Amino acid sequence: MGVISVVISILGGLLPVVILFILFLAVSLRVLKEYERGVIFRLGRVIKAKGPGLIILIPIIDRMTKVSLRTVAMDVPAQDVITRDNVSIKVNAVVYFRVMDPTSAVIQVEDYLFATSQLAQTTLRSVCGQAELDEILSERDKINNELQHILDQHTDPWGIKVSTVEVKHIDLPQDMQRAMARQAEAERERRAKVINAEGEYQAAEKLAMAAEVIAAHPQALQLRYLQTLREVASENNSTTLFPLPIDLFKPFLKMVEKTDANE
Repeated sequence: MGVISVVISILGGLLPVVILFILFLAVSLRVLKEYERGVIFRLGRVIKAKGPGLIILIPIIDRMTKVSLRTVAMDVPAQDVITRDNVSIKVNAVVYFRVMDPTSAVIQVEDYLFATSQLAQTTLRSVCGQAELDEILSERDKINNELQHILDQHTDPWGIKVSTVEVKHIDLPQDMQRAMARQAEAERERRAKVINAEGEYQAAEKLAMAAEVIAAHPQALQLRYLQTLREVASENNSTTLFPLPIDLFKPFLKMVEKTDANE
């Protein structure tokens, strides 16, 4: 009984130590995922960015801020923009970026997500306001590249890399949509008339060439008559027309002219 009492008393004395050790581990140990980094502050000063894996912190002295290194797809709300040719439109976009330097993303800006969102909105209004409507609609890649370059330049001190900016939707006023529809319809009609005129011109050229050939070879006209007769005979028509060449009547016309001359 005396031995058991000693063991119990020893365990009772070690119990607070064990509890304190467990609490120390719970407060000190942190596990960071593969795409996470932890920026360590020791007494207010940045030590370095650690991770991934198991991180040990000194309680009360160390503080850690987690930063994700994954690519973020941020939606930029629709912005009211007046283009250079005084057209009021609404434009929204999406920005793809990721944190390259966790320490700069924490200490150089208070909230890099909010800051990047606000910068993207103001840049979208600025860039679209300096372009004309036709340029925004037809040269989307140029607008995207300009937005990406400006955003990446401004976010570089924050340790952020803007990889892509895409303009998603352009909302036009109703009267402008109707005007563009009329313009597109007029353009299609113009193209149709030009194509029709070119076809008529080519057909006239071919007819002129055919006339020259027939004039040089009158027998070709006779063959054409025969071909026409065959085409007409092959159809189920109640009336058949026989085109007669004027050359058949030339002898009779000459006889009439001689008779008139003798009289």
